[in-house]
Amino acid sequence: MKSRLTALLAITIVFLMTACAGLLGPREVELPLYKLQEAMDRKFPFSNRYLEIFDISVSHPKLALQPGTNRIVTSLETVIAPSLLNNKAWTGSMELSGVLHLDPARNAIMLDEPRVEKFLLDGVDARYAKQLAKIGTLLVDQILKDTPLYTFRPEDFQYAGTRFLPTTITTRSNSLVVTFEPAK
Repeated sequence: MKSRLTALLAITIVFLMTACAGLLGPREVELPLYKLQEAMDRKFPFSNRYLEIFDISVSHPKLALQPGTNRIVTSLETVIAPSLLNNKAWTGSMELSGVLHLDPARNAIMLDEPRVEKFLLDGVDARYAKQLAKIGTLLVDQILKDTPLYTFRPEDFQYAGTRFLPTTITTRSNSLVVTFEPAK
């Protein structure tokens, strides 16, 4: 009888703990744009040589969120120096965007589907600008593809003794809102 009562009590406790976790429901964590900007600032400046002809440097990223689309836009200052033209460099700007998604394996918000939105260089003839824009596409793959924009801390997944998992991202004009659901 005593072992039956102990078993019943154990089952009741497990049931109550499970029910309490379910009562917590989803929670939202807001990540302000300035935190995302700080994370992006640490990745720049970025420099590389392409086709053994162009030295490209991008710096000073400026982030903007596109509410409702889950896309983030990054504007960058760009300098391209053709190695064939000594001391000649073109300056301008590049605007890149990517889709935000959650990567549970990395506990991070990642950028996916990167693309060049704008690529403008001062003093470049229109016929060359189109060719240089192709280099921008190579550059965007290196800079943004598979890049963690924000990495969660282990404590972000725990609340009131319950483990939570991130499930959705919503973009606002000045922040991301990540919804966490209790782990099942």
